[in-house]
Amino acid sequence: MQSIFYERARDVNHAIDLAREPGTKFIGGGTNLLDLYKSGIEKPLRLVDVSRLALAGIEELPDGGLRIGAMATNTAVGTDPLVRQRYRVLSEALLNGATTQLRNMATVGGNLLQRTRCYYFTDPAFARCNKRDPGSGCDAIDGHNRIHAILGASEQCIATHPSDMAVALAALDAIVHLQGPDGERQVPAADFHRLPEDHPEVDTVIRPGELITAVELSPMPFARHSHYLKVRDRASYAFALVSVAAVVDLDGGSVRDLRIVLGGVAHKPWRALDAESILRGQAPGAELLARAGAAAVAGAHGYRDNAFKVELAQRAVVRALQTVIRKSGGQV
Repeated sequence: MQSIFYERARDVNHAIDLAREPGTKFIGGGTNLLDLYKSGIEKPLRLVDVSRLALAGIEELPDGGLRIGAMATNTAVGTDPLVRQRYRVLSEALLNGATTQLRNMATVGGNLLQRTRCYYFTDPAFARCNKRDPGSGCDAIDGHNRIHAILGASEQCIATHPSDMAVALAALDAIVHLQGPDGERQVPAADFHRLPEDHPEVDTVIRPGELITAVELSPMPFARHSHYLKVRDRASYAFALVSVAAVVDLDGGSVRDLRIVLGGVAHKPWRALDAESILRGQAPGAELLARAGAAAVAGAHGYRDNAFKVELAQRAVVRALQTVIRKSGGQV
């Protein structure tokens, strides 16, 4: 058995300095990393414990937004009064994910960095997985692919990203704050994860040695009128087959602005820009909502076991929008 060097970081700079060593992984709650380590998928040589860093705060910003520390737990964020009041879709997404015990351990930073739950990736018994072993192939394409992607996939990988939180963050125009050897930088949450293309082993745009320090939510007043719809095989404790984060700003009977982001359908949260364009500035009647649902999955490709996701995603978009509009006092 290979030994692992473990050290607890004193502060952010110390953590980044320790991460300069090859084979280093940061560990917070460890709810995903430890599972992958036990399966032999992740093979870190060094673990840098960042769980005690002063990055768990949730603070209101002068412009009305929120800054959420990367070490804040999913439970803390999902139940925070300001999050529930101003960013309902984020609270709903977090509280619809995992069990209470996992939410009490899992962190915001770890949630963003969790890896796919594709069976062929998480089980080393399957030899062909380009995400685990680049160039080996993809057993999911011709295998059991019920939970897999219908949008943004490639011949290299058809896995989906499992996070509920990331879908809501993309709909809220959130910003991910990073700090690494080259200093600090910010990345829009919608751009943090990447599509597989020819390198499915690269999940995000994070650079070697970088640490997520916070997520910033922009002051979006109409985010109060939002909803996270999660469609899954079980009523709880299951990953989404399809999910929708919908945020709608109504001006009288018309849609002034909105965000529609899908989860469970792609390698990253999928922003439905064409669907948004159909509704923006219009009265959201049944026919228009149906057109938006169809536009949200334009270009989708179903495989042997998951073609049902195309229609399911259309219907989920319509249902999520109907829910938000009705709760906002609008008519559909």
